[in-house]
Amino acid sequence: MASKCDLTGKSKQFGNNVSYSKRRTKRVFKPNLQKKTFKMNGKKVTMNLSTDAIRTLKKKGIL
Repeated sequence: MASKCDLTGKSKQFGNNVSYSKRRTKRVFKPNLQKKTFKMNGKKVTMNLSTDAIRTLKKKGIL
């Protein structure tokens, strides 16, 4: 899957895993991306969207 939301531009973020002993190791937070197909002006459009963007589109009545 792609690593960036086509609508909101959300992409991976970097941070640290912190153990019980407070040691820090690098890690990556990846967005939850889904392929979504819907009709726009009679054409099928497939986009990689984050679940947050899908929820917003449903709330606004676009999907």
